[in-house]
Parts: sequence; structure tokens; C-alpha cells
Amino acid sequence: MELNSLYSSFEMLAKLMSTNVSSNHFFAVLLVVGLATLFFACRRKVHIYLIDFNCFCPPSSYRLPKAMFEENNFFDDMEQEAIDFQSKISAKSGFSDETSIPPCLAQIPKSKALTFALEEAELIMYSAIKDLLQKTKINPKSIDIVITISSIFCPTPSLSSMVVNKFKMRSNIMSFHLSGMGCSAGIIAVGLAKDLLRVHRNSLALIVSTETLSLNWYTGKVPSMLLTNCLFRMGGSAILMSSRVQDKHKAKYELKHIARTINAYDDQSYACVYQDVDPDNKLGVSISKNIVNVCGDVLKKNIASLGPLVLPWREQFLYVVSIIYHKLWSRRRRTSIYTPKFNRAFEHFCIHSGGRAVIQAIEKNLKLRREDVEPSKMTLYRFGNTSSSSIWYELSYIEAKGRMKCGDRVWQIAFGSGFKCNSAVWKCLGDVKPDTTTAWRDTIHSYPVDILGTN
Repeated sequence: MELNSLYSSFEMLAKLMSTNVSSNHFFAVLLVVGLATLFFACRRKVHIYLIDFNCFCPPSSYRLPKAMFEENNFFDDMEQEAIDFQSKISAKSGFSDETSIPPCLAQIPKSKALTFALEEAELIMYSAIKDLLQKTKINPKSIDIVITISSIFCPTPSLSSMVVNKFKMRSNIMSFHLSGMGCSAGIIAVGLAKDLLRVHRNSLALIVSTETLSLNWYTGKVPSMLLTNCLFRMGGSAILMSSRVQDKHKAKYELKHIARTINAYDDQSYACVYQDVDPDNKLGVSISKNIVNVCGDVLKKNIASLGPLVLPWREQFLYVVSIIYHKLWSRRRRTSIYTPKFNRAFEHFCIHSGGRAVIQAIEKNLKLRREDVEPSKMTLYRFGNTSSSSIWYELSYIEAKGRMKCGDRVWQIAFGSGFKCNSAVWKCLGDVKPDTTTAWRDTIHSYPVDILGTN
């Protein structure tokens, strides 16, 4: 609309210049066009801020120690082969005995019902939102946009409607729910909030991310579907974003870039994480053995989009030269493409804690330091894979350690079904003091820990 108005002004000026009009009219129109040009040139850019966020910390009674996990599988009348497979994966998962599941799944036998799933979603979402609103001193009625995320659990009314009802938000609030997006949906929601906040200026957006386990625990015997039981655990987060100018002084971060990549056109990538029924008609999510290779492929494409926006010119130059050299000389001699040093673009990395193998592959391929992947490994160890909220547990870890300083840049990387790789880049607006109300509040002093087999 703004550009169309500007073009119309120039068209009017051109018509007047091509016809005989009085000099007074001509200069009047010229003044209008000049003022319009100056207005659009000087118009203030809309900045998107992250005021604060909060991650859900499950009660200690919800813990699932590895011994309990194996015992429960035994009493679920699973075949011995399925029990042995899950025990093997659990031993190599990089999990501690502190990860959590809802109580209905800790029972013998397990109880799967819509009621339990709703209770789980309400506990996670309402707790995370309540603590966030208390920290930020924001009235729920002042929120203009609410976005909820849950890939598999999609009740009616939706999770976003549940949030609006619980906190008695306005009737004209813009409400959205994202489903089927996988673990990368957290960044997709940030991108959606960014676009909405730029159109609807001076607004607040609340993003709530969770993934319920109560209805989605697989009880069959297909190994690729049993993986989800070994990887996913209870968790969630609430994020408050703003495009209000007055929020800059109290915001923690400013959003700089969003880069999204999807390989759904490729059949192998599309079927890499897939919900289906097994031969016994039991519903589950299958995770392919090729997931690490698929992750690497889509990550390269995502970096190709993000790199020019964030990497220093020197790193971009070396990368381009290495590609040219590789194309010209790879047949005569063995050459490798230069890996840019992302530590020169970012101080902190939040790599989705989808699994130990994925974190290690990114650490190796991007040549990151051990301290760069520490937040991801410790989040996986303490909370497990909490789906789209995991990157926020990682950012909370960095803050709880007192490492976040003014001007620091953060790269959040998330992978999800489709297959997708999404990136978000944030810039810290001020030194972040360790918060005593985070999900890490009682245990941060004991991290990092050495995890057998992960280094």
C-alpha cells in the first residue's frame, strides 16, 4: 500500500509535466511528492523484540529414571526384542534420570486418554504463561496475538482457544495454532509473530510451545517408532515478543534474521519423520535411519540462505574461493570446501536437542567448540527432547550460567518433520543476569557434567 501510494504520486507528477499546467499547481504537486518521498525514506523501521521467555520445569514426582523406563516396558507386555531395543537406545540417549513424563504414562499399565492429554497440556502451558506474565508484569488483556504449537495433539477447541479462555484475553485477539510442523515449529512461530507484529505495529505476541506425550506414547514393536519413546520428554515454553518502541529498554533480545528451509519435495526427506500406523494398527511416529544425513543436507541449504546475512566478508570470501577451487581442481587433487568459522558471527549456539547423534554431527560439520554445544547437550541430558521448546531451554541455560552479555549474538537452529531446518538470529540488548525462577534454578550449579559416550 505504501509503495503504491508513492508510485501514484510519481505518476501524477509525470502527467502534470507532460501537460500544460500552471507553475503553482506543478510546484504544489512537486512538494507533495517530495514530502511523501522523505516520509517513506525516513520512516522508522519496525524492530521486533523478545521481552522475555519462560520454560516449564516439571515437578520432581514426574521424573522417569532409566531403571523405571525399562521396568515399565517390561510390565507393558512388550516383546523382549522391543524391550531390549529401547533399553539399548536409552543407554546411549545422553539422558539423565531427571527427564520427565506425565503421571498417566508412569502407571502400570499405562493410561492413554484425551482427559490426561488435556491435563498435561494445561499444566505445561498455563504454568509457563503464568510465570512469564508475572515476570514481565504484563496484563493478559494487553496481548494482541497468541500462537500455540503442538505438532500432534490438536484438540477442539484448539490450544490457543484454551489459553485465551484461561487468561480471559480480549475478544479481538489474533489467535493461531500450528500443528504438524515438528520440532522446528518454535522458529516458524517466531517468523509468524514477526510478520504479524510488523503489520500490526505496537503490538504484543505470545508464543506457547509444547508437545503432549499422553496420547502419543507408542505401544507397538516397530523399532523406528519405538525411538520416539526414547527421545521425547515432557516440556514447554512461553515467549513474549513485541513491536512496541517503549519495550526496547526492557527487552532482552532483538530479532535480526529468520531463515527457513524445507526439503518436502524430496521423498526421502519427506518420509524421514512420518506419522503412521504399524502392521498391528497402532499409531506412532517413525524416525528414519537416514535422519542424520537428511539433517546435514537441509542444514547446508539453510546455511546458504543465512550465511550471507551473518558471516563476515572474509569468511564468505574464503568459502566462495574454496567452492571455485573445488570445482576446478577436484578431479586432479583431493580438495575440500572451506567451512566458515561461525564463531566469528555468533557468541552462542542453541542447536535443537533432537538427539545425541544430531548434536554431534552439527558440532563436527560446523567445527564448533565443546562450549558451543554445551547448552544443547545439557538440555538433552536434563530435560530430553522437548520438541519445539528445546531451543528455549538452551537459551535459558546460557542465561542461567551468566554468559549472555550485551551485544552477544545467538543462533537458534531447529529441525522438524517435512523435512525442515529453521534458523533464528537474536542480538542481546543488555547483560542478562541469572534468573532464580527459570527451569534450571535448582540444578544449574551442577552443570556442565561429563556424559559417557557423548564426547
